[in-house]
Amino acid sequence: MPSPFTAVAIVGTGLVGCGWAVVYALGGARVRLYDADRASLDGALARIQSTLTDMRKAGLIDDVETPLAAITVADGLAAAVDGVDYVQESVFERVDVKTAVAAEIGAAIAPHVVVGSSSSGIPASAFTQAAPNRNRFLIVHPVNPPHLVPVVELVPAPWTDTEIVPWLRERLEACGQVPVEVRREIDGFVLNRLQGALLNEAWALYEEGYASIADIDATVSQGLGLRWAFMGPFETIDLNAPGGVADYAQRLGPLYHAIAQSRTEPRPWSPELIEKVAAERRAALPLPSLPERSAWRDRRLMQLVAHLRSQRRSG
Repeated sequence: MPSPFTAVAIVGTGLVGCGWAVVYALGGARVRLYDADRASLDGALARIQSTLTDMRKAGLIDDVETPLAAITVADGLAAAVDGVDYVQESVFERVDVKTAVAAEIGAAIAPHVVVGSSSSGIPASAFTQAAPNRNRFLIVHPVNPPHLVPVVELVPAPWTDTEIVPWLRERLEACGQVPVEVRREIDGFVLNRLQGALLNEAWALYEEGYASIADIDATVSQGLGLRWAFMGPFETIDLNAPGGVADYAQRLGPLYHAIAQSRTEPRPWSPELIEKVAAERRAALPLPSLPERSAWRDRRLMQLVAHLRSQRRSG
């Protein structure tokens, strides 16, 4: 296993950027933070310290001060990327914003530096085509929060240097991440295309009156999600028929085909539907309580991650 990164720049210090800072600091790298939004940058270290403290309470780390001491705030983008071997860009997900920051990063980095974008659906070719050193850019899409959910999608642009994905994959693994390679660009990549299929069906079932939001959520959190916490869809069905995946496909393939055919004309989420769903969610969770519930989610994830790690050690 190679050594993790030596020095990493984080460009964009929102929730995802701060989560990435935790990942790389715990991996042993020196981490520099930069954000054009000074208010976000000024609060980043406090948010990271709070995250590390919660991780220590959950038993995921032993020490807060060591990784925190590895993270510093840079005065500008050029200072942030000076001397690093990797840049994690996590700015607002809009093509014009990412195009501008890619141009700025590309002009500031050394030719050997790799730049990963935390884009969740926009391919790198959409915003790096004119960037200096564009061959050093690719998508590095995490699940939020990246310091707790380890899967990360690596999606090269058509012009990304071919040695970058294996180089980056090894170093992310050394930081405790689980990289998956998307072999060519596709909107939404793999994770959000899978999530989108579930979401679109959930919205349609609710719109058509088959179940409430709470019951649809329970079907996933208390049903499918329990298995999906430690196995994917192919392994799930492989274990759900006496003869494995081929047996399952023979038994239930026609049902799934019929379900797919019933959605041949999917509808967009209409403003009226969104308003109705939002009203039901806000009745269950008032808007001011969202940050508190997000923190609850992260603490639950920490407990789950601790459990899964203990199972890997004992297995």
